[in-house]
Amino acid sequence: MKAIYAALAATLLATLTFAQSDARQTFDQIKTLDGTWSGKNSQGEPVKVTFRETAGGSAILSEIDGEHGHDMVSMIHVDNDRLLMTHYCSTGNQPRMSASLSPDGKAITFNYVDATNLKAPDAGHMQKVVFTVLDAGHHTEEWTFVDHGKTKVELFTLTRTDTLASKK
Repeated sequence: MKAIYAALAATLLATLTFAQSDARQTFDQIKTLDGTWSGKNSQGEPVKVTFRETAGGSAILSEIDGEHGHDMVSMIHVDNDRLLMTHYCSTGNQPRMSASLSPDGKAITFNYVDATNLKAPDAGHMQKVVFTVLDAGHHTEEWTFVDHGKTKVELFTLTRTDTLASKK
């Protein structure tokens, strides 16, 4: 019986270690986006996105400087065995999303977990975001917004304009 408990404990520990390393690996992938990115949204309007480490390297701040007052901030951090994002949306709510890394390591998908200041479950909020790293100088962000059952997808196509590390 002790052997069974030992085997279960070892399996659980291995699973938790893998999950933690997966969250950390995904966080490290996001860190490669450190810097300023410029590009266009789905309507061809200019957009600027900045990523920077903060809180002693335990969090990443992503700031979207968009047209027409659609500036938004997202905070990304590791929470034990998962990578979380809190998105401070221009609609006034704050969806939390949990990340997964694609097998090739190029796409990071954050899916909705819950939200604060959401007036109703079907009120407008960010449901999902996918960061795809094309190469060191290019990435895309695909933001999915859901409002009363209607889905709107916004794609940012971005090119690195500088790195924050080069400013230090």
